[in-house]
Amino acid sequence: MYYSEELIEEVRSRNDIVDVISGYVRLQKKGSSYFGLCPFHNEKSPSFSVSRQKQMYYCFGCGAGGNVFTFLMEYENFSFVEAVKFLADRAGIELPEMEYSKEAKEKADLKSTILEMNKLAAKYFYVQLKSERGSQAYSYLKNRELSDETITAFGLGFSNKYSDDLYKYLREKGYSEDLIRQAGLINTDERQGVYDKFWNRVMFPIMDVNNRVIGFGGRVMGDGKPKYLNSPETVVFDKSRNLYGLNRARTSRKPYFLLCEGYMDVISLHQSGFTNAVASLGTALTAGHAALIKRYVQEVYLTYDSDEAGTRAALRAVPILREAGISAKVVRMDPYKDPDEFIKNLGAEEYEKRIHAARNGFMFSLEMLEKEYDMNSPEGKTDFFREVSRRLLEFEDELERNNYIEAVATAYRVSRESLEKMVAKMAVNAGMARPVARPKRAEGSEKKQKEDGILTSQKALLTWMIDDDRLFDQISQYISPGDFTESLYRTVAELLYEQRKQGALNPAKILNHFTEEEDHREAASLFNTRIKELRTKEEREQALQETILRVKSYSIEHQTMNLDPTDMRGLQHLMEEKRKLENLKNLNITIQ
Repeated sequence: MYYSEELIEEVRSRNDIVDVISGYVRLQKKGSSYFGLCPFHNEKSPSFSVSRQKQMYYCFGCGAGGNVFTFLMEYENFSFVEAVKFLADRAGIELPEMEYSKEAKEKADLKSTILEMNKLAAKYFYVQLKSERGSQAYSYLKNRELSDETITAFGLGFSNKYSDDLYKYLREKGYSEDLIRQAGLINTDERQGVYDKFWNRVMFPIMDVNNRVIGFGGRVMGDGKPKYLNSPETVVFDKSRNLYGLNRARTSRKPYFLLCEGYMDVISLHQSGFTNAVASLGTALTAGHAALIKRYVQEVYLTYDSDEAGTRAALRAVPILREAGISAKVVRMDPYKDPDEFIKNLGAEEYEKRIHAARNGFMFSLEMLEKEYDMNSPEGKTDFFREVSRRLLEFEDELERNNYIEAVATAYRVSRESLEKMVAKMAVNAGMARPVARPKRAEGSEKKQKEDGILTSQKALLTWMIDDDRLFDQISQYISPGDFTESLYRTVAELLYEQRKQGALNPAKILNHFTEEEDHREAASLFNTRIKELRTKEEREQALQETILRVKSYSIEHQTMNLDPTDMRGLQHLMEEKRKLENLKNLNITIQ
């Protein structure tokens, strides 16, 4: 599925990046660039830079960057194709019918059809809620103190008691039984035949960030089971990668999300002014959820139910969020069960106070851990601190670990030195002690760390090369596209080197080559690597020389490991490369 590269470049070049981003971010010109507050993280001083010359943007605070397509993909959560269509329409460019493979066309058609069906179903449920049939469901929502404005804003509805009602409606609209089944809207069994997945339930449409209905949740009216029922996974709905309420929360512009357990919590919080509330969809928080959250905020307040199950869920969520680079705090709502119940009894102002009093996720986990030990006995207390020490080892960053050691020592009134010694001893004995929560580093972890470091060095080189044509010319004397060991990096380098042969560099155009969302975002990151701030010209030159040596050395090592022993020509080439490497140690890079 693709548009031609020439057409994509025409769309990009007809949409000046400064003009487009100015529609989202207030920009002010400083020198040759434009600056504003970054839309991808919360900040008070502008660190978001847009270059009209390069047609690229970059945030010095969070590292976000790319071309005009990247911006729309990140800000609007568009796919690459959706970004192209949006900008083509903006520039008045008529796009031809896209070229599809047979498989891609079928997949695209199915996705489009299911989205159409979901939209129709959501409208149908909404009409049912406002009809006489939906009076019980409407009363239920009003008794939960939801306003008509809130009901409309969230598109709430009702699936009536006739168990094939929606099925008949969609069949009348021309949809086949197979398509309705693939949308997750019907079930089939031998006794009942075809019947609606949802019936006699209050309906909660689930929307993606672009406000498209991708699935449904339904709460039963009466004592039926299950109490809440969700759509099955379909080609448009993956519950582990979507969040209820995200379509609204992402526009709240608050620096954190309130992460809830259920639909009603989200709706109640939004109605009370907490428009940054979201919830996972009938499943525990996953790494996919955390990655999605990271696109919008760096901090999350867990506002799960205050019962035992909610506490366990919060404790599971904290390390998942931390792994994604998100700071987590826990909001307690005792003596009430959930945010909805809390706000109804104490009001929004008191809930705001609970947010301000939220506990750091790690410290909260230790408070819960205390309950498992007899803190009045020396043995129980010692065992508690052994487990605390084990958990402190999960912080790989030394500074962060030391900060937590200090916080724990202060909170539990123990000597920091004693706790540090226990943590150090635990680290030494880690191989003999029981495994830590994070998987223990395998024998190849040192190799993996080295490979990650090399990829960072390769990214840094590409960032340096697009910064200055003169730097490109110096680096390219020693580094070739083949020295970039990752496939995508090598492709980017090949395109960059080809551009240089033909004249000026145009990294914004190179990004057009990558139409798959993940590839596009990864390619954009190659030109926006956050390079450590170097104060003097000499420091910058030394850093660049060391990076070139590191990349070249690993390239030779990588080629050696993958060389066919019978390839004599390849062996001679590598021997020559190794001789050149020795000479490279005396290279002289000059930064103007």
